[in-house]
Amino acid sequence: MLRRLAPHQPESFAFTPANRAWAEAQITKYPPGRQASAIIPLLWRAQEQEGWLTRPAIEHVADMLGMAYIRALEVATFYFMFQLHPTGSVAHVQVCGTTSCMIMGAEDLAAVCERRIGKPHHTSADGKFSWEEVECLGACANAPMAQIGKDYYEDLTPEILERLLDDLAAGKVPTPGPQQGRFASEPSGGATSLRDSAGAPEPHNGSVALALAVGDTVKRIDGTEVPLTAPWQGKAG
Repeated sequence: MLRRLAPHQPESFAFTPANRAWAEAQITKYPPGRQASAIIPLLWRAQEQEGWLTRPAIEHVADMLGMAYIRALEVATFYFMFQLHPTGSVAHVQVCGTTSCMIMGAEDLAAVCERRIGKPHHTSADGKFSWEEVECLGACANAPMAQIGKDYYEDLTPEILERLLDDLAAGKVPTPGPQQGRFASEPSGGATSLRDSAGAPEPHNGSVALALAVGDTVKRIDGTEVPLTAPWQGKAG
C-alpha cells in the first residue's frame, strides 16, 4: 500500500517536557553514534502525544537523532503502526482484512466502519473516530477481529461492532478480547484439553485482565502514567 503524509500539516512539533525527558533517556540506551536506533520508540512517543505522526514530528525526531529527514521518513512510512493522517479523538479502529478474517466476515465489519465513520484514514464528522483496514493482526483463530486502541476485540459480528462503537462514543471502555463467550482462542465449542477441574476458571485471559487493570484501553499518553524511568542509568521516576 502506498503511504503518504497527510496533505495538511501543523506548523511545528515539540515534545512535552516529560516526553522530552523520556525520549532523551531512550537515546542513552545506545552507544555513541548509534542513537538512530531509538527512532521507532521516539516516533511512537510523538504519535502517542499528538494522536498521529506529523511531518514536523518526524523531522523533530530526526533532528534529535542526527538523522537525515529522508531516513526518518523511510521508517515512518514503512511501519503501519504509524498513523500518517489524523485519527479520531476517541478511537482508531483497525479492521483485519486478511484471509481468515475476510472469510469470517471482515468485509461486513468494514461496511459498518464506512457507514458509521466514513472513508478510511479520515475522521468521522464529530472527530471522534477513524478507521482503516490492515494486514493480518495474528488473531486468526478469533476471526473476524479488529484492534481498537491498544487491544484486540475478537469474534466480532457487525452487530457487536456497532455496540462497541456506541459504547466508545458514550465514553465507555468496552472489555476487549473475545466478544462471544470464549476465554481466549480455544475451539468455539469449548476447551477440549488442558482443562483444570480444580477450581473455578479465571474470568478473563491474561491480556484482557491486564487491559482491564489499566482501566482504559484506548487512551493515549495524557500525563497520568507512572513516573518515567531510566533504570539502565540507575534513575528512578
